Amino acid sequence: MRRLLRTLRYYGLTRRRHRWKNREALELWQEKRIRHHVEQIRQASPYYRDLWANIPAAEWHRFPIIEKQLMMDNFDTLNTVGITKDIAFTEAYEAENSRHFKPTLHGITVGLSSGTSGSRGIFLVSEEEQAAWTGTVLAKLLPGGLWQRAKIAFFLRANSNLYESVRQGRLQFQYFDLLEPVVQLVDRLEQYSPDIWIAPPSMLRLLAEAYLSGSLSVQPRRLISVAEVLDPLDREHIERTFGQKVHQAYQCTEGFLGYTCEYGTLHLNEDIVHIEKEYLDRESRRFVPVVTDFSRKVQPIIRYRLNDILTELATPCPCGSLFTGIERIEGRCDDILYLPHLENGQLVTLFPDFITRAVMAASPEIEHYRVIQRSPLDLEISYRSREGSTEDIESLLTREFSRLFTRLCCIPPQLQFTEYSFSPGPVKLRRVERSWKL
Repeated sequence: MRRLLRTLRYYGLTRRRHRWKNREALELWQEKRIRHHVEQIRQASPYYRDLWANIPAAEWHRFPIIEKQLMMDNFDTLNTVGITKDIAFTEAYEAENSRHFKPTLHGITVGLSSGTSGSRGIFLVSEEEQAAWTGTVLAKLLPGGLWQRAKIAFFLRANSNLYESVRQGRLQFQYFDLLEPVVQLVDRLEQYSPDIWIAPPSMLRLLAEAYLSGSLSVQPRRLISVAEVLDPLDREHIERTFGQKVHQAYQCTEGFLGYTCEYGTLHLNEDIVHIEKEYLDRESRRFVPVVTDFSRKVQPIIRYRLNDILTELATPCPCGSLFTGIERIEGRCDDILYLPHLENGQLVTLFPDFITRAVMAASPEIEHYRVIQRSPLDLEISYRSREGSTEDIESLLTREFSRLFTRLCCIPPQLQFTEYSFSPGPVKLRRVERSWKL
């Protein structure tokens, strides 16, 4: 507890101390921190020491990029506390199966990623890193910052000591397990009446529907979307129901990467991570982030390529932040759809946003949707329209998708319409998905 409080105080002082004059000053500060950090990691991690060979810290941009599978394959020698992957997986799976998330390994919190990309990753966090994470999250996301009283509801697939550490002093915290029936979750929320709701957008959408039906009467002071892509259709419905913005926390196994400012713009947390941009399409500002976390030592994240598609903000945010603004987290690279070109048969890229815009343009009566590409010429579309709607939704969707395919000069796939169904739980909601591999 004392270490946590010291870390929180230090974090608050550090944020006040660093007021960079411009973007160049921020980047120079990042560079200094990263060089010092990689020298420490070179000494502590056998894997990184071998990977970087004789490349000096000043040339860290030349370090090989790693990805999830490479990290998991070399887990035992990559982490700096001597925990093996087998032991860590056993501990994490036991916690998930028992739904008891308190235990640690030698003071290290162990957790699993959700496995959206097909394989589950594992993360390790020390007590000190946990405290720093807590301070960062509270300072950036909570309306009153670190010290204002607040009751927080976390809706998650799995709890963790990392999240439990939020329960300090003036803050109250309750974990809401997404594996519980929605009716029970709504009843608990009604009794607890929290100020801050932190949940995947699919769960926030269900809570909005419960509120509209009258089964839920409490309202939050702040809504924070996590874990899933915040689809424009869901954002619009949630914000309209509760009369407030939906904020976002860009949090994943690899760290706390971004947050929304008072204007609702998502900013990268460039005071704790460095993000390199691998552009997929410079004209549309879409890129894949390569993350270097210069504050994380137990399981170092250095030049780690994520599978996410981010769209950079076109103009500076009115809040004045020097941190990079993100227009939208669009989805995963695995969810980019591909269709053959009409003339040469080469595959044409359809970003998830293209599909979302086509669905929203088809009809305002569509409340829910999922689009899954089963093969290059098969597209499955499920939807649910507003109660009482008389529109021919399938014809409207067919028209909009035909326009999209024509504009991109693609061979139109066969459209198959199915009934929409999804329940929050162990699987994340993906509005746009590709189920076949290139």
